[in-house]
Amino acid sequence: MTWVKICGITNLEDAQAAVEAGADALGFVFYEKSPRRVDPGTAGAIVRKLPAQTEKIGVFVDQTEGSICEVADRVGLTAVQMHGANEDPHVADLVMAQRPNLKVLAAISMGQEVAEGWVMMWHPESVHAFLLDSSSPVKLGGTGMTFDWNAARPRAELIAGLGRVIVAGGLNSQNVGEAIRKLKPWGVDVSSGVEASPGKKDHNKIRAFIRAVRETENK
Repeated sequence: MTWVKICGITNLEDAQAAVEAGADALGFVFYEKSPRRVDPGTAGAIVRKLPAQTEKIGVFVDQTEGSICEVADRVGLTAVQMHGANEDPHVADLVMAQRPNLKVLAAISMGQEVAEGWVMMWHPESVHAFLLDSSSPVKLGGTGMTFDWNAARPRAELIAGLGRVIVAGGLNSQNVGEAIRKLKPWGVDVSSGVEASPGKKDHNKIRAFIRAVRETENK
Protein backbone atom coordinates (compact mmCIF):
# COMPACT_ATOMS: atom_id res chain seq x y z
CA MET A 1 0.00 0.00 0.00
CA THR A 2 1.12 3.53 -0.77
CA TRP A 3 2.16 5.44 2.35
CA VAL A 4 0.07 8.61 2.76
CA LYS A 5 1.09 11.76 4.66
CA ILE A 6 -1.24 14.67 5.35
CA CYS A 7 0.96 17.70 6.00
CA GLY A 8 0.34 21.13 7.49
CA ILE A 9 -1.68 19.94 10.49
CA THR A 10 -2.43 22.76 12.95
CA ASN A 11 -5.27 21.44 15.10
CA LEU A 12 -6.54 18.24 16.70
CA GLU A 13 -9.78 18.09 14.71
CA ASP A 14 -7.92 17.93 11.40
CA ALA A 15 -5.39 15.45 12.79
CA GLN A 16 -8.10 13.07 13.95
CA ALA A 17 -9.99 13.37 10.66
CA ALA A 18 -6.84 12.44 8.75
CA VAL A 19 -6.15 9.44 10.97
CA GLU A 20 -9.76 8.24 10.70
CA ALA A 21 -9.54 8.56 6.90
CA GLY A 22 -6.53 6.25 6.87
CA ALA A 23 -3.47 8.54 6.80
CA ASP A 24 -0.22 6.85 7.75
CA ALA A 25 1.53 10.07 8.78
CA LEU A 26 0.81 13.65 9.77
CA GLY A 27 3.13 16.59 9.16
CA PHE A 28 3.67 19.57 11.46
CA VAL A 29 5.38 22.61 9.97
CA PHE A 30 7.79 24.53 12.21
CA TYR A 31 8.97 26.98 9.55
CA GLU A 32 8.27 30.50 10.83
CA LYS A 33 7.23 31.94 7.45
CA SER A 34 4.71 29.23 6.62
CA PRO A 35 0.96 29.97 6.90
CA ARG A 36 0.70 26.41 8.21
CA ARG A 37 3.21 26.94 11.00
CA VAL A 38 2.35 25.39 14.35
CA ASP A 39 4.22 26.02 17.59
CA PRO A 40 5.82 23.04 19.38
CA GLY A 41 3.48 23.31 22.35
CA THR A 42 0.37 23.01 20.20
CA ALA A 43 1.89 20.25 18.08
CA GLY A 44 2.85 18.30 21.20
CA ALA A 45 -0.68 18.51 22.58
CA ILE A 46 -2.01 17.12 19.29
CA VAL A 47 0.61 14.36 19.08
CA ARG A 48 -0.21 13.09 22.56
CA LYS A 49 -3.75 12.30 21.41
CA LEU A 50 -2.77 10.41 18.27
CA PRO A 51 -2.40 6.63 17.84
CA ALA A 52 1.09 5.28 18.41
CA GLN A 53 1.27 3.80 14.91
CA THR A 54 0.69 7.18 13.21
CA GLU A 55 3.95 8.79 12.10
CA LYS A 56 4.37 12.31 13.49
CA ILE A 57 6.69 14.26 11.21
CA GLY A 58 8.16 17.68 11.88
CA VAL A 59 8.98 19.88 8.88
CA PHE A 60 12.12 22.03 9.30
CA VAL A 61 13.83 24.53 7.02
CA ASP A 62 17.61 25.08 7.28
CA GLN A 63 17.79 24.13 10.97
CA THR A 64 20.70 22.76 12.99
CA GLU A 65 20.63 19.29 14.47
CA GLY A 66 20.32 20.80 17.96
CA SER A 67 17.17 22.74 17.07
CA ILE A 68 15.66 19.77 15.27
CA CYS A 69 16.31 17.34 18.12
CA GLU A 70 15.02 19.79 20.73
CA VAL A 71 11.69 20.23 18.96
CA ALA A 72 11.43 16.51 18.18
CA ASP A 73 11.84 15.68 21.87
CA ARG A 74 9.38 18.33 23.02
CA VAL A 75 6.68 17.40 20.52
CA GLY A 76 7.14 13.63 20.45
CA LEU A 77 8.01 13.38 16.76
CA THR A 78 8.83 10.06 15.14
CA ALA A 79 10.41 11.62 12.03
CA VAL A 80 11.76 14.90 10.69
CA GLN A 81 11.57 16.35 7.19
CA MET A 82 14.43 18.61 6.09
CA HIS A 83 13.90 21.44 3.57
CA GLY A 84 15.74 24.56 2.53
CA ALA A 85 18.02 26.24 0.03
CA ASN A 86 20.87 25.92 2.53
CA GLU A 87 19.94 22.45 3.69
CA ASP A 88 23.05 20.55 4.85
CA PRO A 89 22.95 16.78 4.29
CA HIS A 90 25.44 16.35 7.14
CA VAL A 91 22.77 17.57 9.57
CA ALA A 92 20.84 14.35 8.85
CA ASP A 93 23.88 12.35 9.96
CA LEU A 94 24.14 14.38 13.17
CA VAL A 95 20.43 13.99 13.90
CA MET A 96 20.70 10.23 13.47
CA ALA A 97 23.76 10.11 15.70
CA GLN A 98 21.92 11.96 18.47
CA ARG A 99 18.43 10.47 17.98
CA PRO A 100 18.82 7.10 16.22
CA ASN A 101 15.09 6.35 16.56
CA LEU A 102 14.10 9.39 14.50
CA LYS A 103 13.51 8.91 10.79
CA VAL A 104 14.80 11.55 8.37
CA LEU A 105 12.98 12.57 5.18
CA ALA A 106 15.13 14.61 2.80
CA ALA A 107 13.22 17.04 0.58
CA ILE A 108 14.52 17.21 -2.98
CA SER A 109 13.45 20.06 -5.26
CA MET A 110 12.71 18.63 -8.67
CA GLY A 111 13.23 22.11 -10.10
CA GLN A 112 16.96 21.48 -9.86
CA GLU A 113 18.60 20.30 -13.07
CA VAL A 114 20.63 17.76 -11.13
CA ALA A 115 18.21 16.63 -8.44
CA GLU A 116 19.63 13.11 -8.50
CA GLY A 117 23.10 14.53 -7.88
CA TRP A 118 21.82 16.29 -4.77
CA VAL A 119 20.30 13.00 -3.59
CA MET A 120 23.75 11.43 -3.76
CA MET A 121 25.06 14.01 -1.30
CA TRP A 122 23.02 12.34 1.47
CA HIS A 123 24.22 9.22 3.25
CA PRO A 124 21.63 6.49 2.50
CA GLU A 125 21.85 5.09 6.02
CA SER A 126 20.72 8.47 7.42
CA VAL A 127 17.71 8.95 5.14
CA HIS A 128 14.44 7.05 5.53
CA ALA A 129 12.99 8.50 2.31
CA PHE A 130 13.52 11.20 -0.32
CA LEU A 131 10.59 13.57 -0.75
CA LEU A 132 10.39 14.84 -4.33
CA ASP A 133 8.75 18.26 -4.30
CA SER A 134 8.02 21.08 -6.71
CA SER A 135 9.93 24.31 -6.30
CA SER A 136 8.88 27.92 -5.99
CA PRO A 137 11.01 31.06 -5.63
CA VAL A 138 8.70 32.36 -2.91
CA LYS A 139 7.40 29.29 -1.04
CA LEU A 140 8.87 26.11 0.40
CA GLY A 141 6.19 23.43 0.19
CA GLY A 142 2.44 23.91 0.14
CA THR A 143 2.71 25.67 -3.21
CA GLY A 144 -0.15 23.81 -4.87
CA MET A 145 2.17 23.33 -7.87
CA THR A 146 3.12 20.01 -9.42
CA PHE A 147 6.42 19.30 -11.11
CA ASP A 148 6.59 17.73 -14.57
CA TRP A 149 6.03 14.06 -13.80
CA ASN A 150 6.78 12.88 -17.34
CA ALA A 151 10.10 14.72 -17.52
CA ALA A 152 10.98 13.69 -13.96
CA ARG A 153 10.28 9.98 -14.41
CA PRO A 154 13.86 8.91 -15.32
CA ARG A 155 15.29 10.89 -12.43
CA ALA A 156 12.65 9.57 -10.04
CA GLU A 157 13.51 6.02 -11.06
CA LEU A 158 17.19 6.70 -10.43
CA ILE A 159 16.42 8.18 -7.01
CA ALA A 160 14.19 5.20 -6.21
CA GLY A 161 17.27 3.04 -6.72
CA LEU A 162 18.91 4.93 -3.85
CA GLY A 163 16.02 4.90 -1.40
CA ARG A 164 12.28 5.27 -0.85
CA VAL A 165 10.56 7.98 -2.88
CA ILE A 166 7.68 10.15 -1.69
CA VAL A 167 5.97 12.40 -4.23
CA ALA A 168 4.71 15.82 -3.10
CA GLY A 169 3.81 19.13 -4.70
CA GLY A 170 0.37 20.06 -5.96
CA LEU A 171 -1.27 16.70 -5.32
CA ASN A 172 -5.03 16.40 -4.87
CA SER A 173 -7.71 13.73 -5.25
CA GLN A 174 -7.99 14.39 -9.00
CA ASN A 175 -4.32 13.95 -9.90
CA VAL A 176 -2.76 11.69 -7.25
CA GLY A 177 -3.69 8.57 -9.22
CA GLU A 178 -1.79 9.84 -12.24
CA ALA A 179 1.24 10.67 -10.09
CA ILE A 180 1.26 7.17 -8.63
CA ARG A 181 0.91 5.51 -12.05
CA LYS A 182 3.70 7.58 -13.60
CA LEU A 183 6.24 7.71 -10.77
CA LYS A 184 5.36 4.58 -8.74
CA PRO A 185 6.40 6.15 -5.43
CA TRP A 186 6.62 4.47 -2.05
CA GLY A 187 4.50 7.30 -0.64
CA VAL A 188 2.61 10.51 -1.36
CA ASP A 189 2.39 13.77 0.61
CA VAL A 190 -0.39 16.36 0.40
CA SER A 191 -0.97 19.72 2.08
CA SER A 192 -2.74 22.44 0.10
CA GLY A 193 -4.66 19.88 -1.96
CA VAL A 194 -6.79 18.92 1.06
CA GLU A 195 -7.27 22.39 2.56
CA ALA A 196 -10.24 24.66 3.04
CA SER A 197 -7.73 27.47 3.67
CA PRO A 198 -4.02 27.55 4.62
CA GLY A 199 -3.70 25.69 7.91
CA LYS A 200 -7.30 24.41 7.94
CA LYS A 201 -8.15 21.09 6.31
CA ASP A 202 -11.26 20.13 4.40
CA HIS A 203 -12.17 16.72 5.81
CA ASN A 204 -14.07 15.69 2.69
CA LYS A 205 -10.98 16.45 0.61
CA ILE A 206 -8.82 14.36 2.95
CA ARG A 207 -11.15 11.39 2.58
CA ALA A 208 -11.35 11.86 -1.19
CA PHE A 209 -7.57 12.02 -1.48
CA ILE A 210 -6.95 8.82 0.45
CA ARG A 211 -9.78 7.07 -1.37
CA ALA A 212 -8.20 8.05 -4.71
CA VAL A 213 -4.86 6.60 -3.59
CA ARG A 214 -6.46 3.28 -2.59
CA GLU A 215 -8.56 3.07 -5.73
CA THR A 216 -5.43 3.55 -7.86
CA GLU A 217 -3.75 0.66 -6.05
CA ASN A 218 -6.67 -1.62 -6.76
CA LYS A 219 -6.75 -1.01 -10.52
